[in-house]
Amino acid sequence: MPMKLEGSCRCGCVRFSLESHTPVPYQRCYCSICRKQAGGGGYAINLGGLFRTLEIEGERHLGLYRAAILDEEHPVCEISTGERRFCRECGAALWLYDPTWPDLVHPFASAIDTDLPLPPARVHLMLKYRANWAEPEIRPGDESFDLYPELSLADWHRKHGVYVA
Repeated sequence: MPMKLEGSCRCGCVRFSLESHTPVPYQRCYCSICRKQAGGGGYAINLGGLFRTLEIEGERHLGLYRAAILDEEHPVCEISTGERRFCRECGAALWLYDPTWPDLVHPFASAIDTDLPLPPARVHLMLKYRANWAEPEIRPGDESFDLYPELSLADWHRKHGVYVA
């Protein structure tokens, strides 16, 4: 049975819950979008969840941000299909939903109030775009990637024996 995650913004205007097979906060994304929208430490941590289970209280307080992407991989400016939701009252980043993968939603670990499992290892991704002041703390067993890792959230959880069936 998937793990139930409950989350909220800082001011409490938005509360949400969802179910997750992939609740371990192991993946640190250093891209400029994650870093600037939700990464005070130079990165953001996204979890995986089942979109059909997402329940929201205070939906009228939600804002929507879709990033403009212009970098070496995207030489022509593109608007991301990813819909980043945040609280319009306090600015807290809450989750990312991308209709390209309609079954999934990716809450930011920082918005989750439920105790999360500790990761046995971490993945540092998008290091090519990290801020110069953000020095990744890469420990033994961690993996690092200039862009994206080969394993999906679900595959990583399965590999490490932490997938919640």
